[in-house]
Amino acid sequence: MYVAVPPDRAPEPVRVFDTFTNDLQALVKWLQQCRITTVAMESTGVYWIPLFQMLEDAGIQPCLVNARGLKNVPGRRTDWHDCQWLQYLHSVGLLRAAFRPEQEVCAVRSVWRQRAELVSMASQHVQHMHKALTQMNLQIHHVINDITGVTGLAIIDAIVAGERDAEKLAQLREPTIQASPETIRQSLVGDWRREHLFVLAQSRRLYQSYREQIAACDREIQALLSPLPPRADPRDLPPPGKPVRKTKRTAGAITFDYRAEAYRLFGVDLTRIPGLEGNVLALFSEVGRDLSRFPTAAHFVSWLGLCPDNDKSGGQVLWRGARKIQQRAGQLFRLAAHSLHRNRSRLGEFLRRMKAKLGPKAATTATAHKLAVIFYTLVTRQIEYDESIWAAHDEQNRKRMEKRIKRQASLLGFQLVPIEVPQ
Repeated sequence: MYVAVPPDRAPEPVRVFDTFTNDLQALVKWLQQCRITTVAMESTGVYWIPLFQMLEDAGIQPCLVNARGLKNVPGRRTDWHDCQWLQYLHSVGLLRAAFRPEQEVCAVRSVWRQRAELVSMASQHVQHMHKALTQMNLQIHHVINDITGVTGLAIIDAIVAGERDAEKLAQLREPTIQASPETIRQSLVGDWRREHLFVLAQSRRLYQSYREQIAACDREIQALLSPLPPRADPRDLPPPGKPVRKTKRTAGAITFDYRAEAYRLFGVDLTRIPGLEGNVLALFSEVGRDLSRFPTAAHFVSWLGLCPDNDKSGGQVLWRGARKIQQRAGQLFRLAAHSLHRNRSRLGEFLRRMKAKLGPKAATTATAHKLAVIFYTLVTRQIEYDESIWAAHDEQNRKRMEKRIKRQASLLGFQLVPIEVPQ
């Protein structure tokens, strides 16, 4: 760690520390002896996190700087000179700190990202089970919708336990399965190869292990969220805007009351926003609930990378488009927008209209931009999502369309006459 302080604070204004914990503690102690109250540090992977946390615990305000926005001048290419240049820019106020939520939110973020990794790993072992079944010509995973459901796992467990009779395996069928018992029986007649059974057994055990670890992550997330002060009483949670569809108990399913917990944290029911039903707590882990660092929704959307940008030189626009940045919160909004393709809400209609006008990629960004603005507005103003406000926008769109059609008709020498359409 190369550290520089103002020349008047120490005889040796530049010092080098190792990265062991004792050395980092000595670094913090040296900064306190030099009467340093704020520190600028360059973000490099995850290597800055231990020192950042130690500085916060010591009462020194760290300023995390994006390496993309910090450009060296010629002759300052070494770490020794770079830390001095970083200290000078910070002393004159030319550096902007990156957004980082509170430590409590960062703790939830770490566990939530670990949970997402476990869900991804569990899905890989589901694919391994599919492969083993296919190699034994067992077509049960094509007959039922989900091999990880009650029926699928019961049949796989029986196969792993040594059952080979298709009749007995078909009797494990749940009454809700649409496929007939005879179809299930035929799909369970296969070539019982030892090597494929071994792979199936291992994949099943690994899948179960990952599900247990995911449940442990849910318990840890609940334990981390419980001390946070509530913004609303979960008992005052308003009814959902539409009937809540029962979700399958897959590996990625939340094991606690997701909607009530989100309402307690934010104070508004963000699950009513189309597309964000299952992403509210993920957004909380990325941005928290204190958005005061962003003065307006435009600042928030710009930080997410969901708005157009341009590069000007000499008064001419050299480049225009969305910035290519790795932003997890912005990606969550994009995924939420992408899921609205067949949604019957007003946001779904907006996505389809933008696809016809701008194309799929730009339409997804435009819809994600609108979702981010709605999210920011609801959290900062503490108001519930009301889809009726779209009626005024629909009326404006109708008048704009009517005006355009009349103008096109007049150019062709026609005149439009309105007629009454029966209801």
